[in-house]
Amino acid sequence: MGFIRTKVLPLAIVLLFGVAFLAVSARIWLPGDMISPAPIN
Repeated sequence: MGFIRTKVLPLAIVLLFGVAFLAVSARIWLPGDMISPAPIN
């Protein structure tokens, strides 16, 4: 249990923040029409 708390949990948190940062930074490089919400009709 101590190994999970000291090694795996911080790694999972860093990985989660990394994925979130990637998702946000990817929006910058997308063309403008892909960032806007999809048309309803």
